[in-house]
Amino acid sequence: MSADTVRRYYELVDQGDVPGLVSLFTPDATYHRPGYEPLVGHEGLTRFYGQDRVIKEGAHTVSTVVADEDRIAVHGEFHGVLHDGRKVGLRFADFFVLTATGQFSRRDTFFFAPLV
Repeated sequence: MSADTVRRYYELVDQGDVPGLVSLFTPDATYHRPGYEPLVGHEGLTRFYGQDRVIKEGAHTVSTVVADEDRIAVHGEFHGVLHDGRKVGLRFADFFVLTATGQFSRRDTFFFAPLV
């Protein structure tokens, strides 16, 4: 179920279904994403996905999902368009922590980008 839930998460993001994707997280979940202060709780996640996210639209392609009892690691690619019209394509890695009920309590995202 956990691998299915994480795949569903990316489908909901790509569809722009903010209430649906936020419901996959616990009310006090924390999301760590480069360039942002930690996003905390349903309110922080809703604000990010509803107004702060620089991505206008796009699609995730998940290539690898590794799961154990309460953690999921994901590797994939994202291709889309930013709100300013620029196209973006990048590889990413996400790490999710799940509760006993199957909701996400934490997410950490890393992007593959040349920095050094």
